[in-house]
This record gives sequence, C-alpha cells and structure tokens, in this order.
Amino acid sequence: MDSLDRVVKPKTKRAKGFLEKREPKLSENIKNAMLIKGGNANSAVTQVLRRVYALKKPYGVLYKKKNITSPFEDQTSLEFFSKKSDCSLFMFGSHNKKRPNNLVIGRMYDYHVIDMIELGIEKFVSLKDIKNSKCPEGTKPILIFSGNDFDVTEDYRRLKCLLIDFFRGPTVSNIRLAGLEYVLHFTALNGKIYFRSYKLLLKKSGCRTPQIELEEMGPSLDLVLRRTHLASDDLYKSSMKMPKALKPKKKKNISHDTFGTTYGRIHMQKQDLSKLQTRKMKGLKKQPVERITEDQERKSKRIKKKLMELGKKLVSL
Repeated sequence: MDSLDRVVKPKTKRAKGFLEKREPKLSENIKNAMLIKGGNANSAVTQVLRRVYALKKPYGVLYKKKNITSPFEDQTSLEFFSKKSDCSLFMFGSHNKKRPNNLVIGRMYDYHVIDMIELGIEKFVSLKDIKNSKCPEGTKPILIFSGNDFDVTEDYRRLKCLLIDFFRGPTVSNIRLAGLEYVLHFTALNGKIYFRSYKLLLKKSGCRTPQIELEEMGPSLDLVLRRTHLASDDLYKSSMKMPKALKPKKKKNISHDTFGTTYGRIHMQKQDLSKLQTRKMKGLKKQPVERITEDQERKSKRIKKKLMELGKKLVSL
C-alpha cells in the first residue's frame, strides 16, 4: 500500500484540521495547480513555468527541482505529487530534440489524470521584456477565447475547458468595475494558439461609462498543439457529476418559455359563477319588468314541483 493511501488518524488539532481540508466537500475548494520541471528542461521552459506560477499565485505550487519523468508514458509521479500537494491541475515543462520547448497541461480527478494536452512553445515574451505597469498578484482575470476551433474541434474544446479551469481563480458572487483590471486572451488561428495578457485601463470618457483600453503587460506565448490524452465520455461525465444536495429541487406546476417568462398553474375547487360578485354598474341593473317576469318564472317552477310531488304521493296510495 502507498504511504499516502493509508488511513491516518490525527494526533494533534493541527493535523485534524489539515485532514478536514482535504475531505470531500459539497462545494469544492479552489483548484490548486502544481508546476513541475522535467529532467531536461531548458531556461526558456523554466522561465515559462515561473511566469505561469506568478499568474496562479496564491493557488499554485512550483517544484524547483528537476523530475525525470514523462507524463504520457508514466503518470504515477504526477499522481504522487497531486496527493502530496493536494493539487488537481498541473503543468509539466520539458525539452528534448524530438519535442523542443514542451509544455504538458492537465487535470486530475480523484488523484488520477483524466485530461492531458501537450503544447509546443514557439515564441515567448516575458513580463520583464514589456516595460508597462503590472497587476497585483492574485487578481482574478477575465478570460476571452477567440476562434472557431474552440467550438468546433474536440481537442480545442477540451483545451478551452482546461484553460478555464487552470486560470479562472476563485468563484465570486459580486463583481466591482474597478476590480476588472486583468485580461487573458486566447486565440486559435491557423493551427496555433496565441496567449496574450493585458492590463485593462478605465479612462474618462465624458459620460457615466468609462472608456476601456487594453495595454499588453506580458507574458505572451505562441503555442502549437501536439499530443493529447483525453478522458472517455463516461469518465468525463462522472468527473462533472453534481452532488444531489447541490442540485436545484424541481418545482411543480411551474414552467418557463423561451423568453424566460415564468408560468404557474394553480389548482382550485369548482366555482359557482352565479354567486360571483361582479362590478356593479347602473347600466347593468335589472328593469322592473324583468324582475316581474323572473318572479313569475320562479313561482311557476315551484307550482310544478308541488304538483309533481302530489302526483307521486297519489300513485303510491
């Protein structure tokens, strides 16, 4: 049995709190990412990992030592580091003659690799190379995806989902306009993926809504899609499964149309419309002649009833 798989009983309060943080929860924690350097990573790949780690702070773990492994051949070391650091996302950087400047980005489910995509770095511009003002660490970015490939091709669709998971940061209930200051833009064009980061500037426009300008601040990457290791449809569905406690309860007799209008069905007892109180109007008042005729009809009905009853009694005698 693996040392990380055994049941550990906490002996201190601190250890108990540490294990409680890792327990399964209804609403999961913010996904942490681990950035691992391969055994033959060059300076360019190392720099990319450091810059991505700067974007992920404080939800990232950077391993500075080299790790001789290959994710597409053997995933045991990645699963070990995932359990050790409690990370469900990873980025692995390596360099060799066959695949130079290589990045592998992936995610875990129950500490097992489900999705893994290999990208090649063709061009890299660091934060230091662009002399502009920077955003503070931990800023939640705005993610923008351009290109038909992200909606048409299956590999690019999974890559888009993976990048959203990797860079989205914590979920927030409210958004402040002044807090929107960081944009990550991904463009899929002619078989390449262009990764750019911008600082969002709000300038005076003479009206209530400010003028928005984008200023490139780095890092920027030109990437090429290489190998992919995608999960099967069944495994992918099971990883996306929502707990029953979080599922919204179905409300009976309520429906919605295409425009979002809510319709409700009310169940009532049968009403006697003759006793229904309507709006009184002078024009709708009954005339004396109508009242006399109604009274005569009622009297005739009563007389007929009495005669019928008398007839039944005489027949019985």
